[in-house]
Amino acid sequence: MGIVARSVDYLSKALGLPETDRRVKEWPFMNSPGAVLSITFVYLLVVKHGPKWMEKRRPFEFPRLLLLYNLNMVALSFYMCYEFVYVSIVDKYQFGCQAVDTSDRPTALRMASVAWWYFFSKIIELLDTVIFILRKKYKQVTFLHVFHHSTMVCCCWITAKYMPGGEKFVPGSINCFIHVFMYLYYGLAALGPSIQKYLWWKKYLTKLQIIQFVIVVVHAAYSLTLEPCDFPYSINVFMIVYAGFLLMLFARFYRQSYIKHSKLSEFSKGD
Repeated sequence: MGIVARSVDYLSKALGLPETDRRVKEWPFMNSPGAVLSITFVYLLVVKHGPKWMEKRRPFEFPRLLLLYNLNMVALSFYMCYEFVYVSIVDKYQFGCQAVDTSDRPTALRMASVAWWYFFSKIIELLDTVIFILRKKYKQVTFLHVFHHSTMVCCCWITAKYMPGGEKFVPGSINCFIHVFMYLYYGLAALGPSIQKYLWWKKYLTKLQIIQFVIVVVHAAYSLTLEPCDFPYSINVFMIVYAGFLLMLFARFYRQSYIKHSKLSEFSKGD
């Protein structure tokens, strides 16, 4: 075992996380954090140097490929949302303090599987940033965008490795539900101006994302009040801090993009 892997194991024990789930040990990326950290590092290099590489190049336009990519992400998000909800209903999951079922029961394995796919989808989603850079849509590559994409890969890897299931079905299912509509929007937007004029509902996606983080914070805080609880205390504390920070960033983005922009437009019309 490498130094990085040992360090992660020591850190996981210090945070009170369980041992690596035996069912996922041999699954792709689950053996060691090396590959995930490498992918994240390369992603950040692309973010840093990609725009410079594109300086003397024309924007790449590939509408059919974009449509195909986004429709596939819609399908994957729908599948994951369905699996999260289905298993939670069949196994009668609680809203708060739901322990991970580490058995080999079919539904427990389905939950572990969708937790892995949820993690892997975050690696795929790094392509969103690459696409923005190739199309020279640099305004989309904000601190919020990069922070969210890069950190979600690592956070979801931890969940898939140590806690593939349990009460984290709540943020997972909500996030996948929102991503169905988000990637549908991106797919339709790729068809060009003739379709884009009908996509007036973009700001409501940001509202849904804000509501999502409010629910995640409330859910984690509620779970902390339930004792005894077999789900790691430290993870719920982390979720409150992490989701709270994202909530602040998304709220700020919404205010700057829609509220202030709307006021400026009204002022301009008044002139």
